[in-house]
Amino acid sequence: MASPCVRDSSGACCDGCCPNPFVGHPEFHALAPKSPTTAASARKEFKLTTTTSLFPTNVHFTNHESLPSLQESYSNFTKVFPQYLMNDEADQVRSQHYFHLSLSNHVCFDYIGHGLFSYTQLQAPSSSSSSLQLQPPFFDVCYKSVNLNSQMQYGSEESELECEIRKRIMGFMNIDEDDYTMVFTANQSSAFKLLAESYPFHSNENLLTVYDYENEAVEAMVESTKKRGARVKSAEFSWPNLKIHSERLNKLLGKSKKRKKGLFVFPLQSRVSGARYSYLWMSLAQDNGWHVLLDASALGPKHMDTLGLSLFKPDFLICSFYKIFGENPSGFGCLFVKKSSASVLQSSTGAASVGIVSLVPAMRLSQMTEGSTSTDVEMEQGSKSELQKDNISPPEIVELETTNESTQSKIREISIIESSTKVECKGLDDADSLGLILISQRARYLINWLLNALMNLRHPYLEHGLPLVRIYGPKVMFNRGPAVAFNIYDWNGEKVDPALVQKLADRYNISLSCGFLVNIWFSDKHAEEREMVLERRCGDGDRNDRGISVVTAALGFLTNFEDTYRLWAFVSRFLDADFVEKERWRYLALNQRTIEI
Repeated sequence: MASPCVRDSSGACCDGCCPNPFVGHPEFHALAPKSPTTAASARKEFKLTTTTSLFPTNVHFTNHESLPSLQESYSNFTKVFPQYLMNDEADQVRSQHYFHLSLSNHVCFDYIGHGLFSYTQLQAPSSSSSSLQLQPPFFDVCYKSVNLNSQMQYGSEESELECEIRKRIMGFMNIDEDDYTMVFTANQSSAFKLLAESYPFHSNENLLTVYDYENEAVEAMVESTKKRGARVKSAEFSWPNLKIHSERLNKLLGKSKKRKKGLFVFPLQSRVSGARYSYLWMSLAQDNGWHVLLDASALGPKHMDTLGLSLFKPDFLICSFYKIFGENPSGFGCLFVKKSSASVLQSSTGAASVGIVSLVPAMRLSQMTEGSTSTDVEMEQGSKSELQKDNISPPEIVELETTNESTQSKIREISIIESSTKVECKGLDDADSLGLILISQRARYLINWLLNALMNLRHPYLEHGLPLVRIYGPKVMFNRGPAVAFNIYDWNGEKVDPALVQKLADRYNISLSCGFLVNIWFSDKHAEEREMVLERRCGDGDRNDRGISVVTAALGFLTNFEDTYRLWAFVSRFLDADFVEKERWRYLALNQRTIEI
């Protein structure tokens, strides 16, 4: 995994395209040069500029009607970050290939993973003259009754469609086919559970995870490994910045020479708080006898091109892909297994039904159900219901083993037509054309502007100007991820339910997500804040099930300034103490069904 921008290991390139894999780890500072680096100076200057130049000093916004206009805000934004104007190529890609985002007037802050295709491909007429009328670029997934160990040992017959998409994804992820094998899974949760069912926890008995939020896919892995006798432990995150509690994680990793510790599950950044973590944790884990699973689901496009992943190659890697950003989130998960680590996997009867899939060209529902029994359709719908529990919407599913001969014949016929169908992943092409540097810079400017703007909202008529918004995790910071976790507080200091914020945002055509921050560690200095901050996820009183429910917004490479401004303008409406009640009455006035909020 060669990096396009290799620098001296003591620093990172000033553009931030290749962040130093060692920065942020306590052991790094003893190795680093004593003199300030250019990169460190640039980061300090960036933070100072962001916090002092975007908005007038000591001026806060206390009324949503007093906000500067979109045009005025954009003008000031580009004066502070003139480099953003050099990123107009991304705006051109959006307007040409994803014009539905403007037509629908919808802002998407709830996508993770990578979009395979562009919206223009959806609009392109089918080139197939067959009566089956394939609808590129869509595909369906078909479950395979095979366990991961067998798949790794013997492989399976691969269609041209699968071959093309696999090669395109591995190229996009900057993963060498000589080093890794890629397996298609039904979704992200299936990929985690598949590995959990195949990993030898009877001998490598530990599972160690590093997440500052509740992740359904990881929870599925945890439950599976507990049933197999694994000892599950989690890293902790220091309040209030949510940095990794380095001392505890070092202890959990251990420094003995004992081999076969277990599986270390590590994301390079939090998709909820935007906190980023050092690559060095992967190296320390491997040095201490752990197998490493890198969760790349929250990484932005082209982030796999960074220097760190060319140095530290994990044993396993998981990511997810959906079809079209802002239009079709259905897709699949990908599990990558390093070939030199494949021998550790074991056969498992449970893993044969977890979710390894094949990709087949899409068919209309009428084509799939023609000649099928009612039982076939019921099984298909049942599979979709199971997938809806995951964070990727269910794709169309074909159960090869339950379909009758007529349906299997149609599937074979499609396979023949497929050989003449060229698969173009224009969504990945768009990200490739923009490149790591442009995408990273664009996201950096937008997320830090948004953070600064949110923190400048204050309730009126209060002596100390109670903040409307509380940010969790890193705030304005050069090297942070393009995601933010926050809560809104009313003028009484009471938190507005994140689910309510999400519903109201949806009425304004803004899609947000909700998350639950967990594994938070409070030092003695902040011990008094523990009871005020933490809440129970369930009513069982379990202290280990306590955390913070939050609203979360994730920015992608297609996000523009207007998107972030609209989110800021929406949040500012909560400065009106009657905003929620007004929304309730507005909904009634439109003679619509009242939704409990």
